[in-house]
Amino acid sequence: MSRPNILLVMTDQQRRDTLGWGITPALGRLAEQGVRFDAAVCDNPLCTPSRASILTGRRVAGHSVLRVHDVLPDDEVLVSERLRRAGYRTGLIGKLHVCGRVAEEARRHPADGFETYEWSLEASVSLDSPFNGYAAWLRERAPDFLEALRAGGRGVLHHPEALHFSTWVAERSMAFLDAQDGRPFFCMMSLFDPHDPYEDFPESARAAGKSAAIPPPVPPGPAPHTVEAEREGSYLGRFGEFSAGDIRRMRQGYAAKLAFADRQIGRVLAHLDRLGLAERTLVIFLSDHGDQLGDHGLLVKGAALYEPTAGIPLILRWPGRLAPGVVDLPVQGRDVAATCLAAAGLDPGLCPEAQDLTAIAGGAPGREVASCVYRNSGIGDDGAFRDPPLHVTMVRDRRWKLILHHRAGAPDMAELFDLSSDPQERRNLIGRPEGREAEARLWPALARELQAEAAELRPRASALPGAAQMLDNRMPLAGARGG
Repeated sequence: MSRPNILLVMTDQQRRDTLGWGITPALGRLAEQGVRFDAAVCDNPLCTPSRASILTGRRVAGHSVLRVHDVLPDDEVLVSERLRRAGYRTGLIGKLHVCGRVAEEARRHPADGFETYEWSLEASVSLDSPFNGYAAWLRERAPDFLEALRAGGRGVLHHPEALHFSTWVAERSMAFLDAQDGRPFFCMMSLFDPHDPYEDFPESARAAGKSAAIPPPVPPGPAPHTVEAEREGSYLGRFGEFSAGDIRRMRQGYAAKLAFADRQIGRVLAHLDRLGLAERTLVIFLSDHGDQLGDHGLLVKGAALYEPTAGIPLILRWPGRLAPGVVDLPVQGRDVAATCLAAAGLDPGLCPEAQDLTAIAGGAPGREVASCVYRNSGIGDDGAFRDPPLHVTMVRDRRWKLILHHRAGAPDMAELFDLSSDPQERRNLIGRPEGREAEARLWPALARELQAEAAELRPRASALPGAAQMLDNRMPLAGARGG
């Protein structure tokens, strides 16, 4: 059989449960036609470490990008480069972020492997980078809006639909699909939605956000020290400063952004059909991590590895090769790299820490547990990494999740949740009789994860933003806006 095209569609910061909010019809159709993985988790709950794992097939410790501003070593090879060497036409449209923002705007990774490189992290960031494809597109189409973004940054709200970042990603992805040259292609269509800030969606998407079947926030309860630290100082600010109305507006804006992103994804999938390429294309859809959106008294992402953050949507569609269905085995974001290699007829063993999802979808045994690690990975509301640092390790199987919170100078704390009877993770069963059997399985699995990490860790490099390069992550509160 000839090698398939591969279309990798990525959203940013999308929680798994959003597939049930009634605002993603394109992704819903994709799931009906393909395989949905209902126990998929990110390798790390921050963009840079997670994306480095997705595109190298390695554990976080293996590629050494532990934090949001770390830099992927030059000797790491992205799956796109492996496919390029094997004769694939390769293209990136949108966000990469396998290195810290400051490093990536100044220099391409030497083994990124993309022949077409239309890179951009988000609408108003790194606009002067020579690699910024979105800025170049706006420069030709709407220079006034480009200047507005340059002047107002993230403070520019409700971007016009025709000029929106997600529109750009869709249109340039379709242009890449049009440029057939006889080779199979690997296209990474990488959107920024529904990542914060939550109010840059087009006005045309507002109604979708308000009509979404968004569940009410999971109320906060007693929590380990790492979770409390996130409540007191996420990069959006202190949770207690946000009213119920602020959280509702945040969730509705997030839903509006996601609904608009789904519309753009649908355009590209329809274009694949029009070109007669759908039957010969493996479509992989996933996000890099989720967003708490006020659940458990938490904002955005960080050291709390509850399902809204750690759980990611993951769908594969490969007509004629994968029967539609649902898989509840635990899988990882990094499995995408091995999956692409196997589909292209290459050795998935080039990514020994990852597994071929097409084989698992076909009935092959998968791993017993998936893992997610946080290694002081994110910043607080002061723009700095935590001091003392926060570290969290999580493992989960089909039903149970074990989370270890460890911090220098403080006692370790653990959480155990039965995801079947307690999907909101509100009852910590650590040390309880009903969780004894799960603990007996998961503690050794967590220990193996820590041992593997210790064996793989190597020195890392970071490119920290200077004072003039800092982003203003704060969300304007309703009271501050006069309404």
